[in-house]
Amino acid sequence: MTMQTLVLPGDEISLDILPVPSNSSIPLKLGPGIRHLPPSIFTPTTAGSLCIDRKKNAIWVENNAGRVSLFCLVYQSSLANFLIKYTPQTNDVVLATVHHSSTDWFHCSLTPHTAFAQLPQLAFEGVSKKTRPQLTAGSLVYARVASASKYMEPEIVCYNPSTGKSEGMGELKGGMVFDISLGMARRLLMGKQKDEGGILILEEIAEKVSFEVAVGRNGRVWVNSAGVKEILLVGKAIQETDRQGLDFDDQKKLVKRLLKTL
Repeated sequence: MTMQTLVLPGDEISLDILPVPSNSSIPLKLGPGIRHLPPSIFTPTTAGSLCIDRKKNAIWVENNAGRVSLFCLVYQSSLANFLIKYTPQTNDVVLATVHHSSTDWFHCSLTPHTAFAQLPQLAFEGVSKKTRPQLTAGSLVYARVASASKYMEPEIVCYNPSTGKSEGMGELKGGMVFDISLGMARRLLMGKQKDEGGILILEEIAEKVSFEVAVGRNGRVWVNSAGVKEILLVGKAIQETDRQGLDFDDQKKLVKRLLKTL
């Protein structure tokens, strides 16, 4: 079971709430947003929900707007925007929208809060100067962050640097894009959505509807299907699960209700 509490950067996490494993040899796992100051001080480096998984002996901080809404109401929208701001990290997969292009680059928007990401026009599988894609303003691409630094604009590529293969990355045509929280994006990108992320809506919908999705760590998800109704159904299911923090039973009820509208 995962416990959560709200934290701000610089808060000192009480040792009393840290998980205590049954086997003392199991180390404490620190996830995103946690800093360890030896010997026994733990502080968050970002604002959000402090998540504690006693079963896995792990702690981390999630920037999830759906889980800090009451907190945001107290501190108004300026802090709310801070809480859900995406910061590019190397190897993140992202959904980027082409804003404009220059001689050798496509300049892409990851979120309204970040600088344009630079996508080399040859950063696609098997392309040359003659065969490079002709992307225009508004084109959507699924890409990976190749480099990120607070001192320079992030660079993204549409292939896996380890294999040179696209592996599903590149221009995405058709479909619709839906905004989700950063925490929800992280959960959807887990290898085992149901066991690790607590998400089964996509599995339930896939039994009745054919669709494809691409999830960006920057809080965006692309959905494509045979028709507009099916696309909206999948997108609405993801967003409602995110906003309401639905458990497995509620997710199943939501899917059944939405499928009746087709």
